[in-house]
Amino acid sequence: MTRTKTSHLMSRRDLDYLMFEWLDVESLLRQTGHDGHDRQLVGDLLDLAQELATEHFAPHNRRNDLEEPQLVDGVVRMHDEVAPALAAYFQAGFAQLSAPAEAGGADLPATVSLAADIWFTAANPTTAGFPMLTRANAHLLLAHADREQIDTWVTPMLEGRYFGTMCLSEPQAGSSLSDISTHAHRADDGTYRVRGTKMWISGGDHELAENIVHLVLARTSPDQGVRGLSLFIVPKVLQDGRRNDVTLVGLNHKLGMRGIPNAVLSFGDSGGAVGYLVGAEGGGLSAMFHMMNEARLAVGTTAVALGYSGYLQALDYARQRVQGRALGSAAGSPPVAIIEHPDVRRMLLMSKSYVEGGLALALLCARLLDEERFGDDPHRAHLLLELLTPIAKSWPAQWCLVANDLAIQIHGGSGYTRDFAVEQLWRDNRLNPIHEGTHGIQSLDLLGRKISLEGGAALRHLEEMVRATVARARHEDWGELSSLVEEALDSLLHTTYSLLKHPDRAVALSRSSTYLEAFGHVVVAWVWLDVALSTRHHDEPYHAGKRLAAAHFIRIELATNRARIDELGRLESTLVDLDPSLL
Repeated sequence: MTRTKTSHLMSRRDLDYLMFEWLDVESLLRQTGHDGHDRQLVGDLLDLAQELATEHFAPHNRRNDLEEPQLVDGVVRMHDEVAPALAAYFQAGFAQLSAPAEAGGADLPATVSLAADIWFTAANPTTAGFPMLTRANAHLLLAHADREQIDTWVTPMLEGRYFGTMCLSEPQAGSSLSDISTHAHRADDGTYRVRGTKMWISGGDHELAENIVHLVLARTSPDQGVRGLSLFIVPKVLQDGRRNDVTLVGLNHKLGMRGIPNAVLSFGDSGGAVGYLVGAEGGGLSAMFHMMNEARLAVGTTAVALGYSGYLQALDYARQRVQGRALGSAAGSPPVAIIEHPDVRRMLLMSKSYVEGGLALALLCARLLDEERFGDDPHRAHLLLELLTPIAKSWPAQWCLVANDLAIQIHGGSGYTRDFAVEQLWRDNRLNPIHEGTHGIQSLDLLGRKISLEGGAALRHLEEMVRATVARARHEDWGELSSLVEEALDSLLHTTYSLLKHPDRAVALSRSSTYLEAFGHVVVAWVWLDVALSTRHHDEPYHAGKRLAAAHFIRIELATNRARIDELGRLESTLVDLDPSLL
């Protein structure tokens, strides 16, 4: 049996239930050919992840915040607890869990890998950021690089000897990748010379590894937009031991997430940085999306981890902090723990519905990754994952951040001090609605592209799944909750078709952020209904708590969608017609 030691980082009970009882990871293990791997093995992996995260990552999380990386004489200096923690992570093989066996990986499902990694993220999101980026970099190369490149760069990354980055944004372009100006020209030896500047590069320079493998988008043709972009491996150190022409210009200093250096890098100041083309010229953005999509799911999972940790700490504080009297109590009655106050219970229930719903959504997307790789209908899984990725990134980034805000409120004045961790959790989580594509960018991706994939096939697949859950709930006499979810789905679909048919595309897309929020709430309501259904034959407090949170989200939180749908239905052109001088 796996251990269920209480933690303020993450709920092991919740992970176990969602993985084994809801998503049935044991059948997934059999489906992927891991007959020798069972619940006990996965449980042991999660035990180890919890142990290493608690002992090696959590202790220096506050230190990461207070002693952020510094640039000293051109070298990034970091405190001395980061490197041993990362060594413990890589030595335990966590970076290799979901990598294919031919690359030295364990070839385990992504669902298992996510469940293990969320412990490290909850314990210390910035130290955990190094292996997250490195793993995503390696996975891109496994999918798009040639055999020599995989042997040269991927194996050392999965072993933790090299670390990886993604280099997209530029000072003048930000997230507008079609405006990238970094360029690359082919040299006589078949390599390329890369010149340009990249900004906001997490893990962009440090002394934690033998090498840093930068994946750089650069323009190889005069074509405008993204068609002329290609992808390059640009290592910090070349294979012969010479430093590549990559210069650290400076470090960005952030509100939160301070423990991982965030760099401005210049490529080619002294003639051109050596780059190795990945795939074909002009195919850079499509290849980079492999890493970007993995990073987007990781951002959403990070938001869940930080929100969940804040909720657990607020729950513990509310049970221990004695203040005030219960409503309706007699004069002179003793003070009670603040969890007895209805408003505190309201905030805790809201937070529970956000963080546990977010965790279920993250694990569901990991399960779709596994079905895409191992399942009977990989194309269907791919379409669903494409549709849900903007939701899985942005919904937790928005609402698990609200859970962190509520955790501060539950702590009262103490929550606004550095004596409690909840203020750092909020600051760290505040980055997640921004990076790897802002809320607005994800919403344009959803409404402008993903909804129309293959003539709406992805949306139809999702509709089928939601209606199947609604039908099961109605069969179990859960008529009220099933009807509320079905009504919300119908309203969303009606609004979707109206937006797609609108003659002015700019007007239809101008409210895409509202559409993303409405879509996300319907998806999470469906997830909650499905999770709650899986508990119907259990009567333990844990299962009753799941049903309570599901009912709250569907009855109360989902009701806010009516205002969003009304806003979308009006199809106002205010935001398109607005004169900026009036702001």
